[in-house]
Amino acid sequence: MSGWRRPVWWTVALTVAAMVLFARLGVWQLDRAAYKESLLRRYAAAATAPAQPFASVAAHPAPSSYPRVQLDGAYLTDRVYLLDNPKHDRRGGVEVYVPLRPHADDHRLLLVDMGFLPGSGSDQSPELPPLPRGPVSLHGLYLPPPGAGFEMGGDALDRQTTWPKKTIYLDLAQVAADLQQPLYPRVLALDAEPASPYQRHAQVDFSSMPPARHRAYAFQWFSFAAAVAVLFVILHRKRRPRSSNESEPTP
Repeated sequence: MSGWRRPVWWTVALTVAAMVLFARLGVWQLDRAAYKESLLRRYAAAATAPAQPFASVAAHPAPSSYPRVQLDGAYLTDRVYLLDNPKHDRRGGVEVYVPLRPHADDHRLLLVDMGFLPGSGSDQSPELPPLPRGPVSLHGLYLPPPGAGFEMGGDALDRQTTWPKKTIYLDLAQVAADLQQPLYPRVLALDAEPASPYQRHAQVDFSSMPPARHRAYAFQWFSFAAAVAVLFVILHRKRRPRSSNESEPTP
């Protein structure tokens, strides 16, 4: 006699659907881990690559490249933007962005990521170091801007009348509208300098969700898929009937 009970069709369908779902989630987590590892490698390679002229990649940078560039220009020292970004440490702080007018372009501005300034633990923004006036020569990574999200209340920059202006999301379209001048599609993240008061990082920050954590989640999803299969087998195995000598003795 077969040791299996014939399953109802819907239990098979639910089991297969659950296993496929969990397996696909596991594969998705592995893909995310591989993508982030590839991104970290590209950032690391770009940080040590020779600097190329900014004009060669300015308007149309390759989507998967993070070129290290050099250019000359002048800061708009009275137009500073602070990205409220307390995740660097417990004291909080801000990421400082300043528009730059490249010498080779009269009508477009480049937003420069000066780096992170740690806070003091209070609600007030840290004091900004003085910006150089006049021509400057810069080099750094030409990177996509930090992701913009849904900002409650709309454009926070338009409502502020004093500088520097603070925001919790950096939207290049909003910054361009605020400056009333077009911007390049990326930002320049300056190279690290030991003497600089800014903390600068040459790669993306995945501290909240590193590749290893994605792989751990993938293992969990694959474990769920295996658990569903095991549970299905257990529930559809026939129980062996108890033999007469296994029955309870009569008092």
